[in-house]
Amino acid sequence: MTSLAHETSSPRPPVIVAGAGIGGLAAAIALRRMGVPVQIHERASQLRAAGSGLSVMSNAVAALASLGIDLHLSKRGRNIETFRILDETGNLIREQPLKAVTDALGVPSVCVTRADLQDALLAEAAGIPLSLGHTVAGYEAGPDGVTVRFENGASVRGSALIGADGLHSAVRRGLVGPEETRDSGYVCWLAVTRFARPHLPAGYVGHYWGAGRRFGLIDVGHGRYYWWGTKNMPAERSRYWDGDKAEILDTYAGWADEVCDIVRATPMESVLAVPSHDRPFLERWGEGPVTLLGDAAHPMLTSLGQGSAMAIEDAVVLARCLGAAQDDPAAAFRRYEDLRRERVRAVVAASRSVSEMEQLEDPVARRRRDDALRHADEGELREQLHGLLRWPGSPPA
Repeated sequence: MTSLAHETSSPRPPVIVAGAGIGGLAAAIALRRMGVPVQIHERASQLRAAGSGLSVMSNAVAALASLGIDLHLSKRGRNIETFRILDETGNLIREQPLKAVTDALGVPSVCVTRADLQDALLAEAAGIPLSLGHTVAGYEAGPDGVTVRFENGASVRGSALIGADGLHSAVRRGLVGPEETRDSGYVCWLAVTRFARPHLPAGYVGHYWGAGRRFGLIDVGHGRYYWWGTKNMPAERSRYWDGDKAEILDTYAGWADEVCDIVRATPMESVLAVPSHDRPFLERWGEGPVTLLGDAAHPMLTSLGQGSAMAIEDAVVLARCLGAAQDDPAAAFRRYEDLRRERVRAVVAASRSVSEMEQLEDPVARRRRDDALRHADEGELREQLHGLLRWPGSPPA
């Protein structure tokens, strides 16, 4: 008698990814590469990237490459060639040896607009089921899988659930309950605009340090620059900043010409204002066949430019763990969490420490900080960058 088990067995339920941001899309792409069925559910009714930029650092590029994934970001954005720390008037404090480190690693760090990165991820994710307008309302998890309920009344059954739904993650709230974010005492202004300055080299990243305020000027390719600015202020104002362009211009009055000029050149409707906040580090990212990834698990301040990279590293490690143990998602998720926890903990802590150092207002403390950077040992700077930018590698299957 011929067995019909193969013909009648049901296909494996998909892994449900909540969130179609950088981490969610990267996780879905990586899972498919590992042969894991997956579908994505996103709260937004349409995918529209915020008008800002970011860096996809060498460790993230290498993590994706370990699965044979190439997003061709160097064509969409611009490789970092020069990274300078300057004072507010444009005098050099220190040139960071980032390019020397990325050359030694053989993997570039790339600055792109958020929209370009989203387009690259969506192109790579073509064919993966993606549902919009699906805000997670709750979920029930058990030994046989997870049922996810959405606010629109829909529900879906999967073998596991990955919360990649950002800083205000509904999946995280289901795991640990309501939490407050941790404010860092300043507002961040973000924008991308067309801008040209012949004296700035291609692939330029400049960080300008003032008293309780900073400015970043970043070449994202194709005649565009991404800029960000910060200003210390009480949390109750930074959280709901409602100022105007005059305030931004006043914040940087007397700063380097390129800083003032790009602010003037940017339409106010293109400027985003967001508070600087993260959360205390979370030790437990999941339970049973549920886990968290990226900002849902470990939101961090932006000072190291590693937020997207940590989410991408998460995605690759998680996909390898689950690909090797599809019949036991809970065990795969705990292995993923154990493999990621200490590296991410260190980056979250370093990001907050650097943020506090860069936002100093006291002139004596600022002078000591700047002098320490000017006289820092070049070899030590390279070693620090190497540890941050080197992809630690995937776990064995």
